[in-house]
Amino acid sequence: MPASRMTTLRSWFEKHRQLLVIYACSRLVLVVVAWLDTLRPDAGGISGEFANWDGYWYVTLTQTGYPRVAPNPQGLFAISYFDPANHFHYAAGFVPLVQTSNLQSTLGFFPLFPMLMWVVEHIVSCGPTFAGVLVALVGGLIATLLVERLTARWWGQERARQAAIFFVVFPGSVVFSMVYSEGVLIPLAVGCLLALEERRWLLAGVLAGFATAVGPDALAIVPACAVAALGEIWRSGWRSRTALTSLTAPLLSVVGVGAFAIFLWRWVGTPFASLRAQHFGWGERTDLFALAHQGQVLWDELRPSSFTWAGLNLNIVAGLVGAIVLIAGVLFLLRPTRRIGLPAFVWTVGVGLLAVTSEYTPPNPRLLITAFPAVVVLAAFLRRRAFVRTIWLTSALCIAMSAATFVGVALRP
Repeated sequence: MPASRMTTLRSWFEKHRQLLVIYACSRLVLVVVAWLDTLRPDAGGISGEFANWDGYWYVTLTQTGYPRVAPNPQGLFAISYFDPANHFHYAAGFVPLVQTSNLQSTLGFFPLFPMLMWVVEHIVSCGPTFAGVLVALVGGLIATLLVERLTARWWGQERARQAAIFFVVFPGSVVFSMVYSEGVLIPLAVGCLLALEERRWLLAGVLAGFATAVGPDALAIVPACAVAALGEIWRSGWRSRTALTSLTAPLLSVVGVGAFAIFLWRWVGTPFASLRAQHFGWGERTDLFALAHQGQVLWDELRPSSFTWAGLNLNIVAGLVGAIVLIAGVLFLLRPTRRIGLPAFVWTVGVGLLAVTSEYTPPNPRLLITAFPAVVVLAAFLRRRAFVRTIWLTSALCIAMSAATFVGVALRP
């Protein structure tokens, strides 16, 4: 390696050393937490810890692909199911539509993340769980560095470093240690927002296009690209070459989800197969009063006549607390000294709206870290002593929540 390149690499490492060390230590701690979870009498192997929840379905998807039959309103479904005796067992067939919890399919998941898992699995010669964790781990590191770079444009380097550290230890960062697609989605989204701010329209569109092939939450990047393009047209005029070039970002942003829809149309006969799978298999639907419904369920669980610790739904608790955090973060972003780029604000509000109107996935830590500006702003402007206390408290919360997430079905990421 030439001396100049070595010097540049050394300089880059020195600049980011603190953040790199914190990220590495946080991932190591979560590995220890997962290992400690396996010491429980009823626990399985550590691979099951990292491939819990959606991780199981991504592993299944890399092994079996998508079924050829989509959900249908007549009550028949092509399913894959979880067998406790064999964590990666898969079966497909037609069954009566009697319980949505038994009608879950790999069709509910977007393709880019499992495709990357498959590639890494064959390059590294490892199992799908290790491949998924490796992709998420590297993606989480890239996302952390990009968050620091993007927030430095908004608030300066010192506050950007605080924002990035908080991003690393936030409870939602557990997805960077699991077989979860946020390790791909978030760096693509942050990279796109950064490219939009730098008016690199082609790069922004390509990153957004890949992002919308990762998961439905990434669709919030489409209006973010559109807003950025409209802003450029407003500044430069419709006939400006730069303004016309800016349109490549929103146009390319829909390529990923569009390609997936076309594939589903050819594969199972409907471009909406993934939405149907999420609805029939997980009870997912959009409802403006979703948080109110979840609050009512929690209220019923807390009644003295029916309350039990074992019956308390921690997912609802996390979602309702997350809604408060999300609202607080968005309000903080509206303050003059803490404002961010308009595309990033649109992304944050878009992901937030998808979360607060979801009947199945409320604003839990995973969705909060996806809407990262609303999270990191809460720590970026703290004074040094308050920031240190916040980091220790948040780290402890991350460890505790991750311990529950890795084992069983008590708490989703």
